[in-house]
Amino acid sequence: MLTPANPVHKYLRMDRIPHIWCSGCGLGTAVNCFVRAVEASGFPLDTISVVSGIGCTGRVAGYLKVDSFHTTHGRAIPFATGLKLANPNLKVIVFSGDGDLFSIGGNHFIHAARRNADITVICINNFTYGMTGGQITPTTPTDAIAATAPYGHIEEPFNLPSLAESTGAVYVARWTSFHVRQLMKSMKEAIQKTGFSFIEIVSPCPTLYGRRNRLGDGLEMMKYYRENSVIKNGADTRELGMVFNGKIICGKFVDRERPSFLDAYNAKMTERLGPSYQPYKGIL
Repeated sequence: MLTPANPVHKYLRMDRIPHIWCSGCGLGTAVNCFVRAVEASGFPLDTISVVSGIGCTGRVAGYLKVDSFHTTHGRAIPFATGLKLANPNLKVIVFSGDGDLFSIGGNHFIHAARRNADITVICINNFTYGMTGGQITPTTPTDAIAATAPYGHIEEPFNLPSLAESTGAVYVARWTSFHVRQLMKSMKEAIQKTGFSFIEIVSPCPTLYGRRNRLGDGLEMMKYYRENSVIKNGADTRELGMVFNGKIICGKFVDRERPSFLDAYNAKMTERLGPSYQPYKGIL
């Protein structure tokens, strides 16, 4: 009896499988949700580009069978912004981790959101630098143990949904890697949205973050997400900060409209130059 083909295989570079991610890591689940969201969105694969930075999540770009770019540390968002400006017809998605996007890349995030660059940013938040030894990141909860905080982290972590909304994102959501159906729907909505959209995915890193903090293996961490997640669509993002071993508020929090960077640029140039102005359509 023939085994049915896995529907996600056509979106993956199968010559690079098996992947390097640890057993229990949430990245495989996130990629599975993403390719199914792409399929449901109806966008042709030759119009989709995925950009990643450095780290475990940065490997996503290399496994997806679309035009993909593995950029330098913290620079995925400016690279994606340039790609979108060069070819506005592309649907550009940044897929990277909490350390890459909000530590060395934090300034790029806030300015891309402020400008309302027409890109989608998907952040795998596992509260650690998984590839380089388990150091703290800007999202590591206070009191958590890390390679660079062996007695407990003391710095206040970023509240990512609040940061995204306050700097201008038009779509903001948070799910865990347990919430696969909600996550697929949210990814589809985000990539169909015009403007800067952002999804935070709380994801297990059992090898470093989980082991150091005695949270169990990947299955135990997924059980924790199931039992301690609360869905509050439309919640005030200022109240979504996470604490060590606390409740995780999930949902779609922001879905609003405002002109994207290119829409605003073309409108301003038409206003200044009159009907003779030809809207910018890229250089590619």
